[in-house]
Amino acid sequence: MRLENRLVWTAVPLCAATAVAVTVGGPTATANAAATPAARPPAVMSTVGGPRLGLGGVQSDPLPGAPALPAGLSALSWIVSDDGTGQVLAARNAHWRLPPASTLKTLFADTVLPKLPASETHRVTDADLAGMGQGSSQVGVVSGQTYTVSALWLGVFLRSGNDAVHVLAAMNGGVPATVAQMQAKAVALGADDTQVVTPDGYDEPGQVSSAYDLSLFARDGLRNADFARYCSTAAAEFPGGPATRGKPFEIDNTDRLLSGIDGVDHYPGLIGVKNGYTTNAGNTLVVAARRGGRTILVSVMNPQSGAYNAVYTEARELLDWGFAADGRVRPVGSLNPVPAVARTHKPIAARKPAPTVGALTASDAGDAPGTLSWSVACGAVALAVASGVVLLRRRRRTGRA
Repeated sequence: MRLENRLVWTAVPLCAATAVAVTVGGPTATANAAATPAARPPAVMSTVGGPRLGLGGVQSDPLPGAPALPAGLSALSWIVSDDGTGQVLAARNAHWRLPPASTLKTLFADTVLPKLPASETHRVTDADLAGMGQGSSQVGVVSGQTYTVSALWLGVFLRSGNDAVHVLAAMNGGVPATVAQMQAKAVALGADDTQVVTPDGYDEPGQVSSAYDLSLFARDGLRNADFARYCSTAAAEFPGGPATRGKPFEIDNTDRLLSGIDGVDHYPGLIGVKNGYTTNAGNTLVVAARRGGRTILVSVMNPQSGAYNAVYTEARELLDWGFAADGRVRPVGSLNPVPAVARTHKPIAARKPAPTVGALTASDAGDAPGTLSWSVACGAVALAVASGVVLLRRRRRTGRA
């Protein structure tokens, strides 16, 4: 990620509630409590979904004339599946238990979203925002301000706001209760690779999931029309705070395949779902796209190539392959069944968003270490400095950091 501004100003907060954290090189060291993944998958992995999914390496069973899998895929783990049938079309290390980063927010949404009416309002307190990890991605929730549940979910899905997650968790009975409910939901879905420590995916020892489980969470979530609507939103307005004089500001989705920014073209038919990044998880991404009456799910965890936007490039290639291969390969396994679709939805079309004045997240920028990130507690864009007021703008990135 490259910021086109040549100068970085030392900013003085406009209000006591505003804090700006600038991190170069990814999340700070204190955010990296989880162990770095091993270089190789374990010899024994779960066989949920079929014995081949418990094997290491690429699993594929093409029929004559089937397209070849994309060359050069570097992700430690990935899986391609048909959302409608649940068939796993191909996979690599599908059950490797790895740090999920903010893709774990899909399980959070599966668990909490059905419990809170979208129109319900909540006045945020300092206690609601307590306990967030240092360097957390934030959308700009302000203590003392009242938000609707729907606005908070937009903050979760578009900006991966850990502040929005913690407020919703507080409304759900608190973080410990929410973590326990998330773990129970994972068990109910058959997501045996997942261990939940935080509701937002922040790196913590023992917090893991897998490409297989992330696909389960996405498939379950897409059966909920509200989940599908939030995760397919490319841009939206978020309520402003003191630093924006109460005026709402625009936020765009950090999933670049959906928003079509920062050197990544919008993927036709993309429904979205969720992306993530932490130092230990690397880049993670779970996406769904619809074409010709079929929906293909792809989960990608921790590409190793070091290429700019590698997670999006590899997910795009796997989506293309999935659509081309569906019906032309024998499945190598299956996703656990979920309830039938209750309602359909219309994904919100991607549009070119205005420059975002919310938080540019460290944990979900969708690029490898080297990103320059901002966590803006008030969602502020106007920042006071000793010599005056300057505007710090993020422009579209066109190259590697």
